[in-house]
Amino acid sequence: MKFGKILISEAEGALLAHSLRIDGGVLKKGRPLTADDIARLGETGMEHVVAARLETGDIGEDEAARQIAEAAASDASLRLGTAGTGRVNIFAAKQGLLDYDLASLDAVNRIDEAVTIATLPVHGEVAPGQMVATIKIIPYAVAGDVLARCLVAGRDLLRIAAYAPKRVALVQTTLPGFRKPLLEKGRTVTAARLAALGSPLEAAPRCEHTEDEISRNLLRLRDDGFDIALVLGASAITDRRDVIPAAIEAAGGRIEQLGMPVDPGNLTLLARLGRMWVLGLPGSARSPRLHGSDWILQRLVADIPVTAANIRAMGAGGLLKEIPGRPMPRAEASPIAVSKPGRPRIEALILAAGQSRRMGRRNKLLAEIDGRPMIARTVDSVLESRVSAATVVLGHEAAEVRAALADFDVALVENPDYADGLSTSLRRGLAALSDGTEAALVCLGDMPRISGAALNQLIEAFDPAAGRGICVPTHDGKRGNPVLLARRYFSEIQEISGDVGARQLLGAYAGDVHEVEMADDAVLIDIDTPDALERFIGGAARKDGR
Repeated sequence: MKFGKILISEAEGALLAHSLRIDGGVLKKGRPLTADDIARLGETGMEHVVAARLETGDIGEDEAARQIAEAAASDASLRLGTAGTGRVNIFAAKQGLLDYDLASLDAVNRIDEAVTIATLPVHGEVAPGQMVATIKIIPYAVAGDVLARCLVAGRDLLRIAAYAPKRVALVQTTLPGFRKPLLEKGRTVTAARLAALGSPLEAAPRCEHTEDEISRNLLRLRDDGFDIALVLGASAITDRRDVIPAAIEAAGGRIEQLGMPVDPGNLTLLARLGRMWVLGLPGSARSPRLHGSDWILQRLVADIPVTAANIRAMGAGGLLKEIPGRPMPRAEASPIAVSKPGRPRIEALILAAGQSRRMGRRNKLLAEIDGRPMIARTVDSVLESRVSAATVVLGHEAAEVRAALADFDVALVENPDYADGLSTSLRRGLAALSDGTEAALVCLGDMPRISGAALNQLIEAFDPAAGRGICVPTHDGKRGNPVLLARRYFSEIQEISGDVGARQLLGAYAGDVHEVEMADDAVLIDIDTPDALERFIGGAARKDGR
């Protein structure tokens, strides 16, 4: 592939290396330059353009990404997105664990810097529709011999080890003075854990914390054909000679591993009694938060072999204690043809929690325009668009704003931390969106002139597979609001703090930003001061002939 400066007169058919803004629009990078493009560039006085030309044997970026994705993700448990901008995303078709050989993944990434494969962690839990890997070609083409080597090294690299229903029981032990509510909590939390893995909790016997009683219960479960027995003791397991491991061995079982380099979960035990696995749980497993024992249980349900060596290798990433909560899935819905028929589910998030400090004591969202509160006009326009649902985040004067929206079919969420900035409302609102949401249309509450038709323009332009995962409205070359964001960016927005919105993502992901030119300036209106509000109200009145 040739890359560099090319005379404008010789650039037809070449691939534009960098986006160029010219009169009448933008020529985006990667675009094959047409004769019309050349003429328009010539009118600007440009003599050269930076571009790329493919040579004999080169494979274009989209085709190369598609071939590697098809080779690496041929398993029926995976689905491929559409190739675009040298990228193909790979999605889970089943619930389970992402399974691959780390050495094989590294081998592909070492072949040539032009080819990259990024994945979620090996044996990480995934849900149907979740993005699990992405193939990205760095330049605009790959040499044929490089592609051939990648296809060989990456063949059948990825699969989803789907959860297979198992017969599971929970044995809980008691000691004098042990609080009975903890037994019910242990049963409830364990049942919920198993339900998430597609396996019901079939039995939950309780017994005294003695070798004889634990052995007797385990033998009965083994003879009844259970696949997994979980043991949650009234006292933690601290040694191989402790009560629970001693009871397993007395029943004829074998201890595979005691302890693991994962916190919480250090005091986990794995054993085998005939064909039945026995998993000794730490007392902290009564909490629903993620534990190291969850990682072992997930593998057992997904039929992935677990050995002492596997468990001892879990230390990297095993510090779970300091994680305040499990992060939002790094999922972005696959292209419509891959996931499900119909349009993607896009929900509106309307931010109406701010204090309007520059307005003085007046809440601009409650200011009447043509006899209706400003926030009501904004919400009305949002509901006229093709969004699947709408959520409004309340904060400052929440009761009054709630009353103004009493007749609207929207979800209302209060942000008690609204005084700490816009980012808190974003986080609160995103967390309230439904699990199936594929993108969020983030609107400001003070957009009284925005129309449903303008919002539909953004929705129509949205196509993450084609590199349009962030859609921004513009007018006369200026960017405005609202902003449409694919779900893949939600987790990063959760990390933003202060009085900052989602706009900082536009710089970080410039290649994913698609500008949508609007006919009027409604997307630029910013009503922050009393003077600006009075001018707007006066202008609206003049338009109505008053």
